[in-house]
Formats: sequence, C-alpha cells, structure tokens
Amino acid sequence: ALEVPDFKNALKQFQKLVEKTVTQKTKERLGLYIEDDDEIDYDKFYTTTQTLFGPEVKDHNVKAFFRKISNNLDTRTEWCEIFGYFIGESDALSSQLKEENMVFLVSEKQQITHAVVKRQDVIKGIVKVPHLDFTVTSSQKGVLTIFNNQRKSFCSCPFYFHQDTAWITGCDFLPRLKCVVAVTERTVIVWDYKSKGSQNNCFTIRPMENGLLCVCTVTMSDYLAKDNILIGDDKGYVHLLTVTSDHFGLKQCKGKKESQLQVLDSKTFNIVKRKLHDDWVVKVKYISDLNCFGSCSSDSIHSFVLDDIKRLEDNLPVKEFSVPRGVNAFAYCGKAKVIVTGG
Repeated sequence: ALEVPDFKNALKQFQKLVEKTVTQKTKERLGLYIEDDDEIDYDKFYTTTQTLFGPEVKDHNVKAFFRKISNNLDTRTEWCEIFGYFIGESDALSSQLKEENMVFLVSEKQQITHAVVKRQDVIKGIVKVPHLDFTVTSSQKGVLTIFNNQRKSFCSCPFYFHQDTAWITGCDFLPRLKCVVAVTERTVIVWDYKSKGSQNNCFTIRPMENGLLCVCTVTMSDYLAKDNILIGDDKGYVHLLTVTSDHFGLKQCKGKKESQLQVLDSKTFNIVKRKLHDDWVVKVKYISDLNCFGSCSSDSIHSFVLDDIKRLEDNLPVKEFSVPRGVNAFAYCGKAKVIVTGG
C-alpha cells in the first residue's frame, strides 16, 4: 500500500497528466502540430496511471476516464474515477450522466450464496416477480430457488436429486397457477413451490421435440385458471404451451412416494408449434404493453419476430425483421415506447 505522502504526490502527478492530456487534445482539435515525444495516447496514459497508483487501477476504469476527457475537454473529473468510484454531489452526478459515453454506477452489490447449489453450477435465469416481491432463479444443473425481498432463499427445489440430468436453460413464473416453470433440453418443469415438505409438487412435461433454449410466460387477463407459456428451441421453432390447474391437480396419485417426480405426457397438452427462425431461438418474451410476443435468433434473415400472440396461435404470417448476423437479445421500454435489440 502507498504511504499517505506518496499518495498525495501521486495525485499531483496524475493531475498534471490529466492537464497535459487535455492540453494535447485541445491542440489536436485546433489542428496544431504535436511532437511525438510529447504525444499522450491511451497506452501511455494507462502506463503512467498504473505506475502512479499500482495494481489497484483497473483497465476498464482508466479507459472510461480517458474516453471521458477525450470526448469532452471541459468536463469535470475526479481522481477517484480511475478506481471506479464517483463523487456523490447531485450536480456532479447529473453532469456526468450527460456524457456521451456513460458509465453506469452501482451503489451496492451483495453476493448471495446457496448451500444446495453445487460449486461448479451457474445461474441460467433470474426472474423478478413484482406483485409477490420475490425473485426466482434457476441454475444450470437443476436448482430452482425463490429469494424474498431480504435476498434470502425461503424455498428451493433441487431437480438433480431426481436424476433429471439435463441442464436447465431458463425459467419464469406462472401468475395464474402461482407456480415456477423451467425448461431443460427436452423437458418442461412445473414446480408448485407452495406445497412444502413434499416433492409431489414437481411435475415434468415430456417428451418435447428439439432442444428447449428459453421460456417466458404470456400474461393475459382473460382466464383465471390458465397460463400460456412461450418456449424457443434449437431448430427455430416457437412453442405456445397452455397449462391449467386441472393438468396438475388431477394428477396427484396417492400411491406414489413423496420423493418421486411426476411425469406428464406432453401429448395431453395443447401445444402450438411454429417455425419462425432458421437458427436457435435464443430469447422469447411477451410484452404485455403491446399485447405482442417477441422472439429472436442469430439467423440473419429471420432475426427478430414481433406480433400478436393470436397470429401465432392461428398460424398466420407474423411480422419479422432482418438484422445482419442476427439478434441475441431485445428489450422494450414503455416510457420511451422503443424496442432495443442487441446482436
């Protein structure tokens, strides 16, 4: 660690470096000649900063700082920004948010661990359930967990205990049935988390054609005891699966052991299947504000589909958009009325 006098000296040297960089950028904009020995590029700026402050300085923070002073020569800067921290005055923050290249600030972060999740496991899905004030997570190797608003898990279901070794690829919450839905490579899982102390509340719907990659719930207000589920697979198909309370309430067999997972035949469910893409469907989402569903793929021709859910059900042509090299993610902002895609 640097001693305090050395750190104060480093701050003075850093301020001189910033002033020299700003002066150089000003001359460049005016078209004035700069000698090569005096030129400060990013590599020289980063090397000098790291020499002054040591390994505590991270490359991405220095890069953001250098970009900031390069794009706006009059902007206000603080030395602490190269360590990833920012001053707290509202005026400084508001001016900072006006920068062309914005840095998103994280005020607080907390690591949440779970005893059931294996060390080599990873989280594949996180879904916020606002009206119940909790969060659902799914791990790749088969653990579904519900966290309350204090970030503590109050309910968990480890599916790998049931020898269902397929990886989970996504999850969501069914608002009508009040259950958690998740998909694996060939299976749809429905977990009634409210029935504690028993594993009879875990159902798998199989077999499903193709490899299931993503899932979401269709939130419609017409039926109280029915949920619609959208699923994307690795062959470009989007599935619309309808589930009701009868599917699960009438399947409770008294002769089965409590630890046994109940398997339901997929043929007993109403499933609409449409091929909308020529490659993997990497995300499906129902946008309730638009009463539309969206799906995207790395396919360049049929990259993004956005249309009414009824057109999917009735096998009618849907609106699709072509984006070079495909679309990997999308989101809708109700305030701006804008859909953003990322490729």
